[in-house]
Amino acid sequence: MSWWHVLLLFAAGVGGGLCGSIAGLASLTTYPALLLVGLPPVTANVTNTVALVLNGVGSVSASLPELRGQRAAVIRLVPAALLGGAAGAALLLTIPAEGFEKAVPLLLAASAVLIALPQGEHVADGPPSVTRRVVESLCVLAICVYGGFFGAAAGVLMLALFLRMGSEALAHANATKNVVLGVANGVAAVVFAVFADVEWLAVVPLGLGCLVGSRLGPAIVRRAPARPVRLAIALAGLVLAVKLGVDAYG
Repeated sequence: MSWWHVLLLFAAGVGGGLCGSIAGLASLTTYPALLLVGLPPVTANVTNTVALVLNGVGSVSASLPELRGQRAAVIRLVPAALLGGAAGAALLLTIPAEGFEKAVPLLLAASAVLIALPQGEHVADGPPSVTRRVVESLCVLAICVYGGFFGAAAGVLMLALFLRMGSEALAHANATKNVVLGVANGVAAVVFAVFADVEWLAVVPLGLGCLVGSRLGPAIVRRAPARPVRLAIALAGLVLAVKLGVDAYG
């Protein structure tokens, strides 16, 4: 791996950390960077998942003030995150590489559309009922399966879920999302580290960049106009999805 590749991956990691803070979509910059340095799709995906562990570390550490008082909710959702992340990783390792390569453009396109959609904030009235808690846990499980399998836009889905079903405000929903997805991603990363072909030389610069970006993100997001940035990210994702689709189906 050349120095140019190292710098590219570090820059993509910083961008991924920032994108994750703005829109919950770190993989939209990190995964394409791994493809650009020559990794095949499945190897790029598992390497990306391992590197994003540091993105989770940075995001959670930056969210500690908002996590106060959310211990019970986090503990309740962690089992679903653990199971979902492991199941998604197992699914990725069992399907043919060609099948994953053809699924990626569709996943990226859907992720880009999700990132462009406005996210309203809905605060539920009163404490969550048993039914709402069960539905929320099942939705978390499904999103974490997807997160362990591919991951792009999993943060968008999770944030939308917590805003519409939980009682917390945006900052608190985002903090909970960081923990839950961090757990799911961490479990998937362990599975990939043991059973998959991880490109460790790429993990280091990409992961360090993610750590820096995820720590800087909250401060930058407070001053940046979020909507134009989200639309720019979505447009880039759609362009990439079209290119990968042409390569996979052409």
